[in-house]
Amino acid sequence: MRKILLMVVVATLAALVMFAQDKGGKGGGKGGKGGPPKNLKVLTPENYMDNMRAFVPALGLADKGGCNFCHVADDRSADTKQEKVMARMMIGMVNDLNAKFPDGKVHVTCFTCHRGSTEPLTAPPAAN
Repeated sequence: MRKILLMVVVATLAALVMFAQDKGGKGGGKGGKGGPPKNLKVLTPENYMDNMRAFVPALGLADKGGCNFCHVADDRSADTKQEKVMARMMIGMVNDLNAKFPDGKVHVTCFTCHRGSTEPLTAPPAAN
């Protein structure tokens, strides 16, 4: 149960990190207004919005508040929600896994385990 909760939080955080700012010069740590994105710790300004957009389908967030599942609506750069913190940890985990493949390609994504759910779906079904 603890593992599942941790994975959910990480996935949520990853989604928050990705949806925190607008793409391009509009950027902005606070509601997507002005300047470069604030508080990026795992993603880079060049890739964060593409990654954020990928979290919605990978974690099934469209009907769970989208960006607000992980982000605080009035300050997307804030680390207030535990889901955002967990998402960062999960992004780090995925990056570490992919770095171990010698071909340099992305083999593992959020969808690999989550398959459209905020909780990973990789555990075997519980015995009755």
